Amino acid sequence: MTTTPAAGTADSRPADLLIVDADIVTMASDRAVVSGGAIAVVDGRIAAIGPAATLRAAYPGSPELDAAGCLVVPGLVNAHQHTTADPLVRSSIPDDVPARQAIFDWIVPLHGAVTGEDDELSATLTAVESLSYGVTTLLEPGTVAHPLRVAHGLRAAGIRARVGGWGWDTPEAPYAMPAADTLAAQADTVAALAGDPLVTGWITLVGHDLVSDDLFTGAAELADRLDVPMTWHLSPGPEDPAAYAAAGRARPVRHLHDLGVLGPRLLLGHAVWLDDAELAALAETGTAVASCPGAYLRLGQGFSRAGRHTELYRAGGRLALGCDSHNAGDTPDLWRAARLFAGLERDRGIPDPLRADEIFALATIDGAAAVGLAALTGSVEVGKAADLVVLDTRTVPWTPRGDLPTQLVWGAAGHTVRDVLVDGRMVVRDRRITTVDVDALREEATHRRVALLRRAGIDIPHRWPTVPATEYCARRTVPDGALPPL
Repeated sequence: MTTTPAAGTADSRPADLLIVDADIVTMASDRAVVSGGAIAVVDGRIAAIGPAATLRAAYPGSPELDAAGCLVVPGLVNAHQHTTADPLVRSSIPDDVPARQAIFDWIVPLHGAVTGEDDELSATLTAVESLSYGVTTLLEPGTVAHPLRVAHGLRAAGIRARVGGWGWDTPEAPYAMPAADTLAAQADTVAALAGDPLVTGWITLVGHDLVSDDLFTGAAELADRLDVPMTWHLSPGPEDPAAYAAAGRARPVRHLHDLGVLGPRLLLGHAVWLDDAELAALAETGTAVASCPGAYLRLGQGFSRAGRHTELYRAGGRLALGCDSHNAGDTPDLWRAARLFAGLERDRGIPDPLRADEIFALATIDGAAAVGLAALTGSVEVGKAADLVVLDTRTVPWTPRGDLPTQLVWGAAGHTVRDVLVDGRMVVRDRRITTVDVDALREEATHRRVALLRRAGIDIPHRWPTVPATEYCARRTVPDGALPPL
C-alpha cells in the first residue's frame, strides 16, 4: 500500500505530516484495517500508507502526529446539511407542531430576516460543529439569500463543501423568481466558486411542488453544461405525492423521470415516500438519495412507516446520510444519523436491514460516491485528499474494542474525535478547533440570535420558566431547624 521514494534518494523530502502508530480503517474496496500503520501527508494528499519506520526513512525530518492507541478513519460525508438561519436559533421550533407550520411560521420569516453577516456566521458555526464531529465534507442543499457569504463562512472553518442558492418559481411562494432568473443566479454562484480547492458550487432547487417543469429541465440542462451536480428536495413526507396528484401530475419521482431529469448527476434530499415505480426509477437512473433520519423523526414525517431507503440500497441504488437543519435534525452529527438509520431500519422489521459495516460506508465512501466525490474523499487511500479523523480509542467508550464497524455505528465514536484533517490541514487538534476563535464565534452567535428573532417577529416559547438565583433561593430557603433528619 505504500508509494514512497526510496529512502536516502535525492527525491526524499519531508512530508507535511506523518500520522504514526495508528490502526487505520481504510474503507478501500477490500475494507482493510491497517494495524499499527502510518500515513504520509504531502500537499494535502495521502502520499503513502505503511509502517512508520518505512515512511520515516522515505520522508526524513517530517513532523509527526502520535496516534498510538488511536483509530484513523476517513472524514465523514454529510450529504444534506443546511447552514443558514436555523443554526442561529437552533432547537427553538417547538417539537409539537406540524412540519408545514414549522416552515411557514418559523423558517420562512427567519430566512426573510437574515443578513449576509448572519448567513456567513451561521455557516461557520455549522462547519465548526461538523468538524468537531469528524465531518470533513458538507453539502449545503440550498440557502435562500447569500450563497457566497455561506461559502466564505464554510471556507473560514476549513471544511470541504458544496454550496448553492435555492431556486423555485411558483409565483405565490415566498422568495420565488421566474425560471430564467433562477437559473441565471444558479449559474452565477457556480461561476463565482469555480476553481476553489475546498468550497465549490452546485445547482440547488428547493424541489417539492414549488418548481415548474421548465425550471426542472432547465436546471438539469444547466448542470450538464456546467458539469456540476445538483440537489433537490422531494417527498420527505406525504405532502409532495398529494400535491403532485392534485396538480394532475404523476407521483413526484415518476414525474421527474418523465421529464428526463433523473440521473447520476442528481442527489435528491429525502425521497422517503416512494412507491414501487419510483424506487425502481431511482435505482435504474443512478439518482442518489440523502437520508436524514433525525429530521424525519423530529418533524414526524413518517420515516418509520414509509421509508424505503434500505430497499433502494439493496436494489443497487445510491444512498448517503445527512442531518438536514438545526431545527429538524438539530445537530450536524453524522454519527447520530448513522445510528438512527441503523436502529430504525432494524426496528421496522424489514428483510435484510443494513449492517453496521454498510451503514458506516454510507457515512464515508458510499456517501462520497453518491455525491460524486469518491475519487477525492471517503476512504484512506494513496492519492486521495487527506480528509482524516483520529479517534482516541484509549477512552472508556472504546474499552475494550469490539467489532470495529459495530462500535463505530452503535457506540459513542463521535465523542472520541481527537484530531481532524481536511485536505491535509489540521482543523481540529486535541479536540480544539484550530481555524476559528470559538469563544468569539459563540459570543457573536448569541448576539445575532437575539437580533434575528427580533427582526423576524418571533417569540421563542419556553416550557420551563427561568428564575433568577436570588429569587429562587428566597422561595426555597428552609427555616432553621426545619430540615428533616438524614
